[in-house]
Amino acid sequence: MRSAVLWFFCLALSACASVPLQDKGQVRSIIERHNSDAVRWYASGEIDSIASLFAEDAWQMPPNSPPLVGREAIRHFWNQAVKWGKWEFSLQTQDVSVSGPVAIERGKYVLKFVAGPGAPPGMASFQDRGNYLVHWRREPDGEWRAVGDAPVSEVPLPAPRPFLRDRPSTHRGECDRSPLRAANRDPHCRPRLRVRGKPSR
Repeated sequence: MRSAVLWFFCLALSACASVPLQDKGQVRSIIERHNSDAVRWYASGEIDSIASLFAEDAWQMPPNSPPLVGREAIRHFWNQAVKWGKWEFSLQTQDVSVSGPVAIERGKYVLKFVAGPGAPPGMASFQDRGNYLVHWRREPDGEWRAVGDAPVSEVPLPAPRPFLRDRPSTHRGECDRSPLRAANRDPHCRPRLRVRGKPSR
């Protein structure tokens, strides 16, 4: 019995030794290679290849949008998005922390989107830049895949346009040219009623 237990223990150690732990430098090199592949695949529209970089239970959290939950949701979104135009990413890894089968990458990104004929109505070309965190996990097959992808834009959102009623009128003609102001009950804009064909004053 003791010999069987010892044999099993040795077998387990042998199995663990077949998948050695990787140090920070090795993991960073793997992540940077994945990022280089991702940049190329986003630009060329190779979405199945992009999806292979994500774990089955991955979350991708684009700025100002609902999260994409699961590898298939990520695949579905980007299969549509690449029809809208060209996505040109630049990814720069700044730091990687590693603990066993888990790694956290911090970096900076730049995005240039060029709208094409398939873009939804009103969607124009744009540029974005910011920072990101990616949670990587070493899967049972030995591959490192993204579990959480969270970019955070540095570009400020456009300021909301003020309501017309927030700008007091200094000229009667301004109210005449802006019927929306009267509809918003601007106190500076009295409705001009017509009596016997003549406007009231």
